[in-house]
Amino acid sequence: MKIKNLELKNFKRFTDLKLQDIPEDTKLVLLIGSNGSGKSSVFDAFEVISDLVHRQSKPGGKNSFNPGYFQGGKDYSYYVKGPNLPEIDLRLSDGSGITCKFESDNSGRLSSTIDLKPTLFYGRSAVRYLPRITRTSIGQSIDVLKDVDKPHYYIDEDKRFENDIDLLIIEIVEKVFKGINTDNSQQLSEIRLFLDRINQAFPRIFGNGNGTKLSFKSLVPPAEGKPSRLIFQKGNSELDYHLLSAGEKEVVNLLFNLFVRSRVYDDTIYFMDEIDTHLNTKLQGDLLKEITENWIPPNCQLWTASHSLGFIQYAKESEVAVIFDLDDFDFDEVKVLIPQPKDNPEIYEIAVSRTILPSLFKDYKIYFVENKDKNYYSSININHIIFVQASNKKAVYHKTKSGEFNGIVDRDFLTEDDIHEIEKQYPKLKILRLYSIENYLYHPDNLAEYFASENVPFDKENYKQSIGKEKEAVSDEIRRKLGFVRLTYPFFEEPEFIGKLNQKRFRNESENLTQIAELERYLSSGDFDIFYKIFPMKDYATQLRERQNIDKSDLSKTNWFKQQIEEIITQK
Repeated sequence: MKIKNLELKNFKRFTDLKLQDIPEDTKLVLLIGSNGSGKSSVFDAFEVISDLVHRQSKPGGKNSFNPGYFQGGKDYSYYVKGPNLPEIDLRLSDGSGITCKFESDNSGRLSSTIDLKPTLFYGRSAVRYLPRITRTSIGQSIDVLKDVDKPHYYIDEDKRFENDIDLLIIEIVEKVFKGINTDNSQQLSEIRLFLDRINQAFPRIFGNGNGTKLSFKSLVPPAEGKPSRLIFQKGNSELDYHLLSAGEKEVVNLLFNLFVRSRVYDDTIYFMDEIDTHLNTKLQGDLLKEITENWIPPNCQLWTASHSLGFIQYAKESEVAVIFDLDDFDFDEVKVLIPQPKDNPEIYEIAVSRTILPSLFKDYKIYFVENKDKNYYSSININHIIFVQASNKKAVYHKTKSGEFNGIVDRDFLTEDDIHEIEKQYPKLKILRLYSIENYLYHPDNLAEYFASENVPFDKENYKQSIGKEKEAVSDEIRRKLGFVRLTYPFFEEPEFIGKLNQKRFRNESENLTQIAELERYLSSGDFDIFYKIFPMKDYATQLRERQNIDKSDLSKTNWFKQQIEEIITQK
């Protein structure tokens, strides 16, 4: 079971939040954001659906509406952001959907296009730390399928761990006696499997160092008024559970729980809050990797939330993980979020300050680029360079103006003199030598390489002539734009004096008029290499036969395109 899209309406702090475009193969969804940004509210929505699935009056069927009442008189107003009642909508990776609608009588209704199984969701709250084992007898048998021991609200304490210990003891005792009675070693091998899984996981999380290597030795049932004992070995010492560190207890709690429950919840959306608690940065990433890759069943998806640098780093590197950034949004408005680009260094600002951020990429150069152009720059794969999306030219300019990051912007209507002065004033800012990235992608030389790789004939000279004819037809229209468009450019907007002519370069001043006259000379030229510099290929010549049915991402993978961009980046 995997979620593709999620929408929450009038739910807790969200008026209308949409998390969408989650790839089908996603196994981990990481929510990041500052405290109070709403991460845990997403998990509350999962808990509501889980609650109703377990408590609906009839088994859930396809296309049916079935009423269910919240657990133990739960107050539904806890979830309501008025004045309208909440609604939760899930679209799953197989195309099916689940909708939960709140009712005014403190009930909820579920409709779905799939059978609603009780194993649809499994969640753990952030409050689950158990400092010591206290139960002195085996507790009441727990129905794992019905999840009867889950917290009342998602903010409440999760007390499942001691139940997990009891369930393990019961299972081990049954298997031992069954093995003895049947003389079948398979029962004992299943017990060995549990020990092996735990003890193979510990080194991957804690390491193999003499001071950190941890192994699980045995589980002793409660007896004579004494609680159960979990016995571990660290170095040459045997330790009871209560002597472990807080971080070690957190890992034991999570892995024991997953071993006991994941055998039942094998087609499930798991949601676990703050599973990085008590762990250092390295252990955080190693724990999330271990749980995602080895403890969450293959058909399942894990949702978690964190400020953890280790979590963010693992999610960034994993091919089956996506990151949603919920930070700094006005959720009183409709908000649509898609997964964050993995190469966006700003995702780390949740875990570390902006001043520390560059040190995380000390061996890389970060280039901010305009909007979706990032997809084409990233296709180049230049060593030790990361391309990051900025919203527009002005955003790139402000990122580079401080000298902290690099940037690349379109040339648009800039003269050679403009480019020289801009790059001299802002050394971290590079400017394309052609109007826009489309001028490179659809350049005759780039198309020639692309078509040759596809074994498709291409008449380069005829293509250039077609562009020249288009240019002649629209030249007057372009000329009328020159003065107005240049007034919108952000360059040389510093309040302090940096050179009189430059600060008038993009204003209604004689310096601007001088540069416009130069641009008009480019446009009037019959030389392709001259007029093509400022001819907007993103807006014109779009109907040429040679441009049809070609994905721009394919055109960005040529050697010619890579060479052009590398020359711009490396030029002094």
